[in-house]
Amino acid sequence: MRKLLSLLLVLSLVFALVACGGGEQASTENDSQEQASTENAEAMPKIGVTIYKFDDNFMSFVRRAIEKDAKDKAELVLNDSQNDQAKQNEQVEMMISKGVKSLAINLVDPQAAATIISKAKEVDLPVVFFNKEPSEEDLASYEKCWYVGTDSSESGVIQGKLIVDAWKAHPEWDKNSDGKLQYVLLKGEPGHPDAEARTKYSVETIVSEGIQVEELELQTGMWDSVKGKELMDAWIAKHGDNIEFVICNNDAMALGAINSLKAEGYFEGEKFMPVVGVDAIPDALTQIEAGLMVGSVLNDAANQGKATVDVSLNAAQGKDILEGTEWKLDDKKAVRVPYLPITLDNIQIAKDCYSE
Repeated sequence: MRKLLSLLLVLSLVFALVACGGGEQASTENDSQEQASTENAEAMPKIGVTIYKFDDNFMSFVRRAIEKDAKDKAELVLNDSQNDQAKQNEQVEMMISKGVKSLAINLVDPQAAATIISKAKEVDLPVVFFNKEPSEEDLASYEKCWYVGTDSSESGVIQGKLIVDAWKAHPEWDKNSDGKLQYVLLKGEPGHPDAEARTKYSVETIVSEGIQVEELELQTGMWDSVKGKELMDAWIAKHGDNIEFVICNNDAMALGAINSLKAEGYFEGEKFMPVVGVDAIPDALTQIEAGLMVGSVLNDAANQGKATVDVSLNAAQGKDILEGTEWKLDDKKAVRVPYLPITLDNIQIAKDCYSE
């Protein structure tokens, strides 16, 4: 009996040691995993990002691209500035206090660039503006400051050429046969570089191709679909069928205009109104396929987001901002993502930009 008790005691000690050892091993493995996870998080630089407003149609796609391209590369501190520059300034201060290694800023007001540059400069922090371009003077004022976006005038020129081609292909759109293109124009935010350039160069391009124009209305729809519809409602009530073309600085306003036109019986039978926009967002592509929209200009959200992450990440790590990328920097310290005209003939190009 005494031998049996001794044997049981020995076995209990052995099991206890094994269990203890196993626990220690499991604990060590868990500690190692937690340490690796912590080191991985520490290895990823923290990038502060602000978007002028999250519910902007186009910027929502840019934001999605930024989040996708930053995955496993950077920790994002992402902010919705809600179209409030004072709020954005506060967000910049908050991100700096959180120790971000670079700033990526979609300005509410391009005129506020100097204020943000001053805040970044005080702590020697790189800043990358995107989509809304600061002045050339502001960009030149700080060596660690760059811009990612487009050439605003290019979108206007491309839209103008798209209108010219469509107008020449459809002489029946000249309803009063006066040889002039009577148009209404929905403009984006006044003072916004894209709004000003698209408005100017789209019409100038039409005229340069020998087409006479007559402006019936030009007002700001603030990039907004609801405002676009409201203005179009008023213009139809005032001008009726004298309107021959609807030119929009972006697709959101174009979609609003189309909703207004549909309510007045357009796009049924032979009653048609040509509408063009800019951005080539998915909802606009649907309208092009349905024959309700002549075309748009692809504002490449996917590549704007990618370029913003690439440049901001390199800047955060103290590298050359173009290292390991295919982007180029122009003489204004800007990475330009090109525009493309989109019609039913090449709509797949735009669709591919939104595929996962």
